[in-house]
Amino acid sequence: MESTLKDIRDGASVLDLDAKATVGGGVEDLYGEDFATEDQLVTPWTVSVASGYSLLRDPRHNKGLAFNEKERDAHYLCGLLPPVVSTQELQERKLMNTIRQYQVPLQKYMAMMDLQERNERLFYKLLIDNVEELLPVVYTPTVGEACQKYGSIFRRPQGLYISLKEKGKILEVLKNWPERRIQVIVVTDGERILGLGDLGCQGMGIPVGKLSLYTALGGVRPSACLPITIDVGTNNEKLLANEFYIGLKQRRATGKEYSDFLQEFMSAVKQNYGEKVLIQFEDFANHNAFDLLAKYGTTHLVFNDDIQGTASVVLAGIVSALRLLGGTLADHKFLFLGAGEAGTGIAELIALEMSKQTKCPIEETRKKIWLVDSKGLIVGSRKDSLQQFKKPWAHEHEPVKDLLHAVKVIKPTVLIGSSGVGKAFTKEVIEAMASCNEKPLILALSNPTSQSECTAEEAYTWTQGRAIFASGSPFDPVEYNGKTFVPGQANNAYIFPGLGMGLVMSGAIRVHDEMLLAASEALARQVTQENFDKGLIYPPFSNIRKISANIAANVAAKAYELGLATRLPQPENLVKYAESCMYSPVYRSYR
Repeated sequence: MESTLKDIRDGASVLDLDAKATVGGGVEDLYGEDFATEDQLVTPWTVSVASGYSLLRDPRHNKGLAFNEKERDAHYLCGLLPPVVSTQELQERKLMNTIRQYQVPLQKYMAMMDLQERNERLFYKLLIDNVEELLPVVYTPTVGEACQKYGSIFRRPQGLYISLKEKGKILEVLKNWPERRIQVIVVTDGERILGLGDLGCQGMGIPVGKLSLYTALGGVRPSACLPITIDVGTNNEKLLANEFYIGLKQRRATGKEYSDFLQEFMSAVKQNYGEKVLIQFEDFANHNAFDLLAKYGTTHLVFNDDIQGTASVVLAGIVSALRLLGGTLADHKFLFLGAGEAGTGIAELIALEMSKQTKCPIEETRKKIWLVDSKGLIVGSRKDSLQQFKKPWAHEHEPVKDLLHAVKVIKPTVLIGSSGVGKAFTKEVIEAMASCNEKPLILALSNPTSQSECTAEEAYTWTQGRAIFASGSPFDPVEYNGKTFVPGQANNAYIFPGLGMGLVMSGAIRVHDEMLLAASEALARQVTQENFDKGLIYPPFSNIRKISANIAANVAAKAYELGLATRLPQPENLVKYAESCMYSPVYRSYR
């Protein structure tokens, strides 16, 4: 006992005295750190935290000036802080005021990352309370620039870096991470970051950003989230020549070497964290993304946000837009620019939903959907030269070389851009859409903003205000002919946090396509008449936690229905249960 007291006085960290300590009825052990009970804001006697100087350097437990006088006495903080006692709300106002002073988005990003490393709960309080303002800072589009400059702004590790140097000992590397109860892993190999290409090891900004949204928007506790970058080299010559590059300075491993390394990683994750850990693949290149999803979808709980998350959020937007367009999904014709992960993923989910609604085979519903890639319209005569994932979209039609002619001959009601090519929706293309549709639905999905196929202003102006528009990155409202148009954002952040929470809270062991449809349907139901009156096909992000709880409940219900849930019995009210499991960023009182 004496040595323990001495450790406390010396400011050393003290481990949990009971690793299975629960908060508010036994939920921390499973997933949510906080539960909807009165004692959620007080640390239980079975948990000890660091004291003194170490406590102020511990982001999970640090409250800064919000430690009250009793806590300062009990935890040896007297003299280590100025005498004033602040509230979390006052800290929040002060920090938002500081962040708003910055003119450069990357400065705002760095200020938020600094806060996350200093005071975790305050970081999430800011993000949750100011989600519409801060989402573009911690996620797209700013996170793209952050990844490009990650080597220069890197300060301290925020996740695990697993490089080829660790081949044969990945399990040992995973065990170096201090948390044992991991529920969600976001992993990238950095080969296709947003629309920016191969950023190698610097792609870590993406898993870090995604997981901060799992917590802020979906309520998964931060300690259950693990960002991972797999470094197998980079083919980016600028990075290889950059003295500040933080990754392996070698060309990318491919073929068997790459496949074996990923196999070791996936096996080690399952061995270390169990079957119910969600592994989200993020920003892998096309040639690996589809293979990894197909290979591990039957053995692990895996999800690819670029293929499945994008598909789910876009489908939700289209389903809600039908209330403005009229007709059923099967009454419309779809044309895509871009036939990679996002394009084919969205197309397949639309075809699945159409098949579900009409009871037609998916081979038939696919015929309503056309794709254009860099060589033109994907048609039957090209089938032999197409990659495997493009072949289902090779319909019988004469060759068409470019998008404009494809619009003119196919006459789609919905135009979807997932090409990563900025300005690809030209004035002529948009006008061609407007000439054959009273209300053309135009979705310019590529990120970041510079890669968007067209801007909101262009879409509204070139269609004389008739377009229904949404994009991947945010655009400001547009004034046209005395009317204000508010563009929607088809942001994956609507889907993946709620989907993840639904999988976690049900203890799902596999991700099924029907769960993605359930997530889409839940999101579409959250759009109100007031939103439609503004031309919006997505609900505002200010309600995102309520939206995520509804998505989580719908996904969990589908997991139970399909027999893929392991957390039994099923709760009676899944929406209330999801809300009760969500992490709260409010400061806790220390005994």
